[in-house]
Amino acid sequence: MSRTKPDSRLRLGRCATGLGLFARVPFRAGDRVIEYTGDRISGEEADRRGGRYLFHVDADRAIDATGREHLARYVNHACRPNCEARAVGRRIFIYAKRAIEPGDELTYHYGRVYFRAFIAPAGCRCRTCTRRAERAAGAAPSRGGSR
Repeated sequence: MSRTKPDSRLRLGRCATGLGLFARVPFRAGDRVIEYTGDRISGEEADRRGGRYLFHVDADRAIDATGREHLARYVNHACRPNCEARAVGRRIFIYAKRAIEPGDELTYHYGRVYFRAFIAPAGCRCRTCTRRAERAAGAAPSRGGSR
């Protein structure tokens, strides 16, 4: 893993779904990319607050990354992600699932509950689902992307 500060290894930028987090340096499979930070709250408080930036650590605890200073909140959902979230004790880290090149958008699968509640109703806009929809509609797949 690089010895540079995590912020220098990542950049916030525009993507197909709004804002996303992008690699500035290469990551290998298994590299720790970023920690999901925020207010540490009880599961009960998480249910009361609601919101899109809650990450449940377990049944009793969650992390609320509502504040914009919490960069990991910008790692977007993808059905075929290049990262995965892992609990390490009471903390959540995002790890590379495969090689990630500079310019690649960082993504992980948000899980079934979140997907059904927030993503499915409006339709998934990840690269995989967008290309699938374009093929089904008979359109040429877009070559643009989130780089």
